[in-house]
Amino acid sequence: MESITKNRQSPETLRRMVARAYGPDQVVDSDDFAVELGHGWFNVAYRIGLRDGRQVVLKIAPPPGVSVMTYEHDMMRNEVAALELVQAHTGVPVPAVDHFDDSLELCDAPWFFMPFIEADNFGILAEEGALSPEQTESYNEQLGAMNAALNSIVGPHYGPLAGPGFPTWRDAFASMISDVLEDGERAGLDLGWDYALVRQVIADHLPVLDAITEPRFVEWDLWNSNTMVREGRIVAIIDHERAFYGDPLIEAGFTAIDLPAFGDPAAFMRGYGHSALTEAEQHRRRLYTLYLILIMIIETHYRGHETPAQYDWARAQLDQLMGAFGHTE
Repeated sequence: MESITKNRQSPETLRRMVARAYGPDQVVDSDDFAVELGHGWFNVAYRIGLRDGRQVVLKIAPPPGVSVMTYEHDMMRNEVAALELVQAHTGVPVPAVDHFDDSLELCDAPWFFMPFIEADNFGILAEEGALSPEQTESYNEQLGAMNAALNSIVGPHYGPLAGPGFPTWRDAFASMISDVLEDGERAGLDLGWDYALVRQVIADHLPVLDAITEPRFVEWDLWNSNTMVREGRIVAIIDHERAFYGDPLIEAGFTAIDLPAFGDPAAFMRGYGHSALTEAEQHRRRLYTLYLILIMIIETHYRGHETPAQYDWARAQLDQLMGAFGHTE
């Protein structure tokens, strides 16, 4: 995927990074030692071969001069923290962090290395029609179970993993969604709805979040495209930079409850161990879907999308969602 946030580096710089992380004896001289992995939207990632035959992945954060959304600041450090938490407290398979560097000595942004996962991407397989309905259902059920395990981690506060935190989930979420709307206004982006009305809808429904009294680790960006599979099993969950402490019901796997365009949530929910939502949960979930759709609209500006495809699609979802809140154009 193309994005102006991708911080590509020269082969010479990549070799220096390899030398720092694994030692000079692991640097490969051939021209094809590094291949860019093009699936992600935000960070640039390279598959790199080491002299001893190992394959590793290098992720590099966006350059400092590129404007990103407020919640996207310092996400690489957040991902490293998330990986450490998941490995310490769950059995969910995630890559190890081989080396993390935020010194800005070799590059103008933080970067880290991890092992390359020899597996297929669940999302790509689904897009290509390479999976049977039974395989898709099995993977989604596994994904639900793994997501529940991730949510078992109890946090010290609500909000960003490293803080500063909030004492209540209502306070944290109100800040998160307010940041997104301010990002949209700063970019002059048209939502198709008045910003004041969207803010009023949010304010009217924020009290339902007071039901959450314990902060839990939330992966949030756990889609099938961040899931690696092999021989019928999920072997790794990748891309953890958007994790925070909050309400597990905000997880991506529940989104289709509100918007059918996201698919069928039944297998995910079965694997997660969550039955049909109560009325109070439905109200919370609708707020969370609003948060996601606003991001999907507004991020198109910050990514520098070359076509309006995502913007138009997400705008249509917002119209449907605002209707569920009782508003029509």
